[in-house]
Amino acid sequence: MSIGSGTCAILTGASGGIGQALLRELLARDANVLAVARSPEKLDALFADLDTAKKKRIQVVRADLDLPEGRRAVVSAASWLESAPNLVIHGAASSSFGLFAENAADEVGRLLALNVISPLQLTHDLLPLLKQSPTAQVVAIGSTFGSIGYPGFAAYCASKFALRGAFEALAREHHGESIAFLYMSPRATRTDFNSPEVDALNASLGNRVDSAEYVAREILKAIDRGQRRLQIGWPEKLLVRLNSLLPGLLDRGIAAQLPKIQTHARRTRVHRLNP
Repeated sequence: MSIGSGTCAILTGASGGIGQALLRELLARDANVLAVARSPEKLDALFADLDTAKKKRIQVVRADLDLPEGRRAVVSAASWLESAPNLVIHGAASSSFGLFAENAADEVGRLLALNVISPLQLTHDLLPLLKQSPTAQVVAIGSTFGSIGYPGFAAYCASKFALRGAFEALAREHHGESIAFLYMSPRATRTDFNSPEVDALNASLGNRVDSAEYVAREILKAIDRGQRRLQIGWPEKLLVRLNSLLPGLLDRGIAAQLPKIQTHARRTRVHRLNP
């Protein structure tokens, strides 16, 4: 599937950092976009930079995907589009950085609800519309932490591991059908999704951090290719493979980083949302 004027996309988390970059890239390719956001007012600056033709190709839906009525609003809006949607990108997500024992217990449930349950429920509800298109793709924006369990991000890792497993299963369940399921894994990305403490940790560890614009372009290129799995960045590609084959190696490497992780994690209990 090549993204272009025949693309009718549903993008959740459209007002987040990667979400806004994806929205700009989709519009630059002449796609029509149903942009779903909990806080659509964050898109105001983006709209101000668009020409009239691009503005006509966006429809914005304010929706809290944690809630059934929010998901119903998205499905209802999608059912009234001029053509059936043929691309869904699940970008809405929440993150939490901090030591697990110091986090509020109910935070785990909220994070899993938005990061795993909501996209699966929304996908389920959109399937009848997606099947109206000759071909369609459903894309989950995951994380390197969906393949590598990392201290300070236990609940977030759990959610992305679960999302990756679900989309791997769905890709196999729908093999040979008109709907494909893709899972995309950015590494650290420079957006407001990260708390200052996460930014400080990345700096202290010397982690490479990508721009949201670069991540969006890489994701759309993978969608063009129909690539079922994408891990962005090096050495992250190698580390994901090593964690699968020789996890003890990563255990030792991460253990050496643990004092720094604990220092930064103890400074925050911030719950971050990609709206």
